[in-house]
Amino acid sequence: MPREIITLQVGQCGNQIGMEFWKQLCLEHGISKDGILEDFATQGGDRKDVFFYQADDQHYIPRALLIDLEPRVINGIQNGEYRNLYNHENIFLSDHGGGAGNNWASGYHQGKGVEEDIMDMIDREADGSDSLEGFVLCHSIAGGTGSGMGSYLLETLNDRYSKKLVQTYSVFPNQTEASDVVVQPYNSLLTLKRLTLNADCVVVLDNTALNRIAVERLHLSNPTFSQTNSLVSTVMSASTTTLRYPGYMNNDLVGLLASLIPTPRCHFLMTGYTPLTVERQANVIRKTTVLDVMRRLLQTKNIMVSSYARTKEASQAKYISILNIIQGEVDPTQVHESLQRIRERKLVNFIEWGPASIQVALSRKSPYVQTAHRVSGLMLASHTSIRHLFSKCLSQYEKLRKKQAFLDNYRKFPMFADNDLSELDESRDIIESLVDEYKACESPDYIKWGMEDPNNILTGEGNATGTVDPKLAV
Repeated sequence: MPREIITLQVGQCGNQIGMEFWKQLCLEHGISKDGILEDFATQGGDRKDVFFYQADDQHYIPRALLIDLEPRVINGIQNGEYRNLYNHENIFLSDHGGGAGNNWASGYHQGKGVEEDIMDMIDREADGSDSLEGFVLCHSIAGGTGSGMGSYLLETLNDRYSKKLVQTYSVFPNQTEASDVVVQPYNSLLTLKRLTLNADCVVVLDNTALNRIAVERLHLSNPTFSQTNSLVSTVMSASTTTLRYPGYMNNDLVGLLASLIPTPRCHFLMTGYTPLTVERQANVIRKTTVLDVMRRLLQTKNIMVSSYARTKEASQAKYISILNIIQGEVDPTQVHESLQRIRERKLVNFIEWGPASIQVALSRKSPYVQTAHRVSGLMLASHTSIRHLFSKCLSQYEKLRKKQAFLDNYRKFPMFADNDLSELDESRDIIESLVDEYKACESPDYIKWGMEDPNNILTGEGNATGTVDPKLAV
């Protein structure tokens, strides 16, 4: 029985990365731009119905909602070569088309106003599923629609579909360049609160690291958005291969996430991928082996999150969990030997209070996509150094807040009316507590963390520290 997943693409960034994801899925399953199965796609053995369903004429339609408050990106999709792929009833554009002006409060407030329309679409998709497993949200945390409206949808899904999993692919802004969104630190912090309390798993896509990888690894002097989006779609499609090409393990979302998230709040994952190519063209073809792929996945330069750690702190950072999804021609004995070699050489520093092992899922490659490499790998990992990313968000927020800068943009909306800034203060407290928890994970006494000081335990959906998220109990 399929365990269907509904994808929500929210805002400019969410719709751009979502579009790339669907292009890649169509290629891998032999589905044409119009949703028709290609004549050569006869091999079977794949589960298309996790992400697609079939219309009466048998063409495939993505289980996706495209949502935006300004029309540019979605109009581009509706006029582009994949215009016949989507269900046009699942496209939501705001009536006025003015967007959220890069303001979280505007996106959140408008989300509240159109909740009924969007939830009708979601309910219709959910009712059309035999055994809905959950939702995937694609968005950015820095702008207005993806962050604000995305936050409102996360809260609403948590409320309406409390037993379904919610996973997000969340794009974090480039911290090395001056942003054209001056209120980015406020938007990011307010969204991070919802990602902490209302999502079961967040795959962090850090634009800082994606740009660095594009420059250093792919030798692109000035990477474009479409090139970094191509990296994102590679990660998204690779992270769903075990769902679409099921094997013995990790063939549904709950199995995939339960192995990666031992405690409910530490659910932010970083990714690594090798060998990297952009626009699906191999730059240099090299010999790929399982050991080579697994070793490269552990190298910092291949990891798509910049942790900003100084050397001393970096040496204390530890892996909480690792899942490597290896695609291609792989002999299980090679996997065993590779794991042994990695253990002997102490290439991985694990936490002391949990199982210190790299989990490996083997998945076959799509027979319809020719790649130059025999073996490729994706790492999904929970690592304590991710706290430095959150600390960076906090320090940027504090700089603006001290100066009371740009707060009038938010006071126009009900949540911040009458100069009530408690929402910002609460968000800051929650993210500070999250940073503290990731730091505590590095200690062997983490299991006792928060017991002496009950204030350390966050308010949220009843998820206290040290308990397993009931949705992930397998």
